[in-house]
Amino acid sequence: MANQEMMDKITGGKGFIAALDQSGGSTPKALAAYGVSDDAWSNEDEMFGLIHQMRVRIMTSPAFNGDRVLGAILFEKTMDGDADGKPVPEYLWSKGVVPFLKCDKGLEDEANGVQMMKPMPDLDTLLAKGASKGVFGTKMRSVINLANPEGIAAIVKQQFEVGMQIIGHGLMPMIEPEVNIKSAERAECDAILHGELKKALDALPEDKTVMLKLSIPVESNLYADLVAHPRTARVVALSGGYSTDDACSELAKNNGMIASFSRALLEKLQNGMSDEEFNAALDSSIQQIYDASAT
Repeated sequence: MANQEMMDKITGGKGFIAALDQSGGSTPKALAAYGVSDDAWSNEDEMFGLIHQMRVRIMTSPAFNGDRVLGAILFEKTMDGDADGKPVPEYLWSKGVVPFLKCDKGLEDEANGVQMMKPMPDLDTLLAKGASKGVFGTKMRSVINLANPEGIAAIVKQQFEVGMQIIGHGLMPMIEPEVNIKSAERAECDAILHGELKKALDALPEDKTVMLKLSIPVESNLYADLVAHPRTARVVALSGGYSTDDACSELAKNNGMIASFSRALLEKLQNGMSDEEFNAALDSSIQQIYDASAT
């Protein structure tokens, strides 16, 4: 059964999860960092076509495979596209990489120091489509800017409620309440979030598990008990704006957490590189992130 194979890979495999899920708002920045300026497209379809080309170049690189990359998070349009003549989720799994789907619709304006997820009225339809395409799990992001207990509790409540909806479709929810690493109250945010996550995990039914995607905490190994929690399939770390070097250095201080990096994975890649240069740069980043995830 593919899902059990995927579960075994995610829970016990060595490596990290690549975040290839930049959506409408973050796509222009991702393309600019890749060396594609905004005059290269004239409408949204062309923009998404260019980001798809970038993602396919990454996914089809010989450096990108299940030996070091456990999974990849996809934007819906990427999930719907092809790579090397196959649907992207099928292609990834043929390389031993478990496919995930970004399912949130972006962030609300800040209130109580946090940004909740926008409503997702079509979530059931999206989840059913993802499951039919062979996706293993989903990812959804909220943001914590201030150490507001009420706001952080609301974020975790919303994440776990939607998580149960995702589980109902046979998918693994990756819960991502990101703490803004530029927050002046970052350590306090970490501490409050830790307590709320512990309560939410303790309240889950014994037969349900989730993944957590968290900012690297100020206090090393703060989340060690969440890594070991029986309701947690895996705890992964986002890079949150750190450079590759800094993200890997900080991650390595936290035993049991593995990377789920976006910007830090793509930092060295440029559109104008030859295939040889591109594959070498990607291989270097993958190895660096793999090593940081092995602690």
